[in-house]
Amino acid sequence: MSNLDNMLQKAVTSIPDCVAAGYVDLSSGMVLSIKTVDSHPTEVFELLAAATTDLFQGPNVSAIEKIFRKARGLPENNDHHYFQEIIVNSDNLIHVFIRGKRQQQVACFVCRKSANLGMVLTKSRLAMPEIEAAL
Repeated sequence: MSNLDNMLQKAVTSIPDCVAAGYVDLSSGMVLSIKTVDSHPTEVFELLAAATTDLFQGPNVSAIEKIFRKARGLPENNDHHYFQEIIVNSDNLIHVFIRGKRQQQVACFVCRKSANLGMVLTKSRLAMPEIEAAL
């Protein structure tokens, strides 16, 4: 996992005002790696993994995707997911969640609210191939 750690650290330094980057496995609900500029309790990372899994695979999201599949005439067991990126703006931070190409991992990037959202998205997307290749 050291290569994954290195790629996440590289993302933290290349994404504007990034304070944390993590990689979550949706099938296990675990954080595979995380890099932050500050220290945080382990509970925060566990909650990040649970929240990320809910965002991408919670019952309501799964229901919406099922409706989309049905409307498009796709089989129910299709592994494609419609929600690929989610952006959450909180009081002080921008949270960007990007699903990986393999569909079972999500990268999470947390940046200060003062960052340019367009640059955060661009740099986050550019970081994904290296992060995915590191696993």
